[in-house]
Amino acid sequence: MITEIHPKLPMRNKALTLAYYQQLGFEPSGNADYDEYLMLKRDEIEIHFFAFPNLNPAENYGQVYIRTNQIDSLYQSFLDRQIAIHPNGPLQEKPWGQKEFSLLDPDNNLLTFGQSL
Repeated sequence: MITEIHPKLPMRNKALTLAYYQQLGFEPSGNADYDEYLMLKRDEIEIHFFAFPNLNPAENYGQVYIRTNQIDSLYQSFLDRQIAIHPNGPLQEKPWGQKEFSLLDPDNNLLTFGQSL
């Protein structure tokens, strides 16, 4: 039986990635600290990052879709903390039955947060 998924995204700078995701409410996960690997958790989700120092962010197509049951308050909390919302991804209702918004992390990984309408 499959029970969880932990997406793995590229990062150029571990400290920068950690600082950005901590602004989003994520905290380190696991018992060990690895030089070239980072595991972060918030609520019931976990995202892993692997070192890719030569990553060109303009060529990065990493994406994660994160479901929530409190889209409005999550969006507002990010606005309150002045976290940049993707220019094409403000909170809106989509024709596929989701209310969504998107962010880009420092390495151009796209984070889309969504809730069913």
